[in-house]
Amino acid sequence: MQNMINEKMSVQLARYVVNLKFEELPEKIVDDVQNLILDYLGVALKGSTTEPAEIVTAFQMEYGTAKQEATLIGNGKKLTCQAAAFTNAVAAHSIELDDVDDLALFHYSPPIVSAALAVAEATKANGKDLIVAVTIGCDIMKRLSDAMNPDLRDRGYHTTPVCGIFGATAAVARLFGLTEDEVVNAFGIAGAHASGLMEMYGSNMQKRINPGPAAHNAIVSARLARMGYTGADTIFDGVRGVLQAFSGQEDTSALVNGLGKTFDFIIEFKRYACARPIHNAVGCALEIRPNIVNRLHSIKEMTIFRHPAWAHFHEIKRPKSIHEAQVSLNHAVAVALVDGDAFLEHFEDEWICNVEVQRLSQMLKFVAEPELPRGVSCLLRIVLESGEIYEAQVDYPKGSIQNPMSPDEHWSKFSKLAGSKFEQEKQVKIRNKVESLTTLQSVHELIELLF
Repeated sequence: MQNMINEKMSVQLARYVVNLKFEELPEKIVDDVQNLILDYLGVALKGSTTEPAEIVTAFQMEYGTAKQEATLIGNGKKLTCQAAAFTNAVAAHSIELDDVDDLALFHYSPPIVSAALAVAEATKANGKDLIVAVTIGCDIMKRLSDAMNPDLRDRGYHTTPVCGIFGATAAVARLFGLTEDEVVNAFGIAGAHASGLMEMYGSNMQKRINPGPAAHNAIVSARLARMGYTGADTIFDGVRGVLQAFSGQEDTSALVNGLGKTFDFIIEFKRYACARPIHNAVGCALEIRPNIVNRLHSIKEMTIFRHPAWAHFHEIKRPKSIHEAQVSLNHAVAVALVDGDAFLEHFEDEWICNVEVQRLSQMLKFVAEPELPRGVSCLLRIVLESGEIYEAQVDYPKGSIQNPMSPDEHWSKFSKLAGSKFEQEKQVKIRNKVESLTTLQSVHELIELLF
């Protein structure tokens, strides 16, 4: 026991990466990871048609073809593992419908599933191998976030790439079959790549790129470690390690408490195509809407009360592009009131330029309310010209553990997104393969359906 207390965090995490068995996974975790993979595939298929993904695809097709190892989702071309992972990660993060943790701080699948799926294809892994690798990656990513947030976010760092590269490194290290010492080295090398800033909002593609380097460099880190390159074994708990450098934290207990015994990472899903902390506000708008749907023109005042943790994030009254609209709480509330939804099409030019949406968007005021119970909680108050007041408060958005999407809603989301590429028959085949991952002899059976 004393030896474990004195052991470096990277050593304990590496032992977990190498030794976890599929049989040790709770059934719920297996189901959650399968749902995560299916959700990821739908988002990545639709995301592959966006401009950011098309630019990255063109770049990687020119510079990432040294070895044909892994498939571009929705395209079918093969690139190096790291080039495919980079491209697929950007695609999966380009439509604001990717999964999220329960605190709305990061997204699991763009860095982790993108990297793991590419390496699983290259290594001819089976379905259980993929599930174990993704589980390990999600678990370690969540543990790092718990150890560093909210300080990490408040210092201006984006949790998805900063913590995601270590989760992705763990996942691909498992798939590559690295030894414990090699995993330790891979973590150290990954520390050289850990980065990503919250300066990513506006009429640009900045936010979309963040998980790409994390997925790419996780594979680079594992491959270098396998070739004998050594990294700092103090990358997590050193005086200039990840925790202290990015968040000023010294307590590393979250990294290893219950490691391999408890799987406390929570995967939530997005019903609306905007930044997760905005979803609560959308829920408020949709709850109020039936009472005022024919009287939107008579709205006099709108105020959104948010917890101080998120009070003035996403306050964008006049978004100029889909990139900006998807991180604008103003636009999301307005379009939800006007059209009763906030899916992908509601953040495109037609709705950005809608006169009534613009009016309501610019009217919305933001107020910090410390009495709200959760960081993402929202209370929307609407006052009509008549003096009538309508209020709604949402603490848990649609797709959360407390307010889950139904199986039909999950399928509807996947079908809408994958429908941009495939007919219903092929969509069903993809779903069936994901649902049977535990018996799949090779992930190639799934990959071959993705283009």
